[in-house]
Amino acid sequence: MLVLDKPQSTDLDVLSTASELGFLAVAVRNERVCGLSFGDETAAQAESRVHRIASEEAVAAAARTAARTATPLDAVALLERLVRYAAGAADDFFDVPVLLGAMTPFQRRVVASCRAIPCGSTRTYGQLAASAGSPGAARAVGQVMASNRIPLIVPCHRVIAASGGLGGFSAPQGVVMKKRLLAMEQLAAAQN
Repeated sequence: MLVLDKPQSTDLDVLSTASELGFLAVAVRNERVCGLSFGDETAAQAESRVHRIASEEAVAAAARTAARTATPLDAVALLERLVRYAAGAADDFFDVPVLLGAMTPFQRRVVASCRAIPCGSTRTYGQLAASAGSPGAARAVGQVMASNRIPLIVPCHRVIAASGGLGGFSAPQGVVMKKRLLAMEQLAAAQN
């Protein structure tokens, strides 16, 4: 069941629904995604988490100064895409506009490089640092990924350790969920 929660006192739209990956919730401000939660056991948990993420001052401040996108974001269609993705359909979400909040130029390059990782592929933290123009900044990349407010759309789960280990993952179920996402994407990519 799709739920739309639009508080009257803010420009924040929150939508949630059940999926194969647990409950999903997506937050949208100024036609851009500013928060995403998945893997929760209830819609209330997902909505609470995404409200907290999207209400952080850095995101709210960015929303006040950001112009609306040229193409309106259909949040319901995005949530439907996320549900299909959770069921195993390949999707890179390259076209989804995001509101990142206050970030340094380095952090923005890392996010852009991460978003360019194709579904079914992985990069190491070091490779992502190099593609963001800062070779040797693998640990800093790890910090950017750990603070990702928009997992799946900014696919931090596709970033792994140089040893081939999975590294960390801050979504519910942690590394178990990261492993599940990578296996699901590799299967979807192989079928395409």
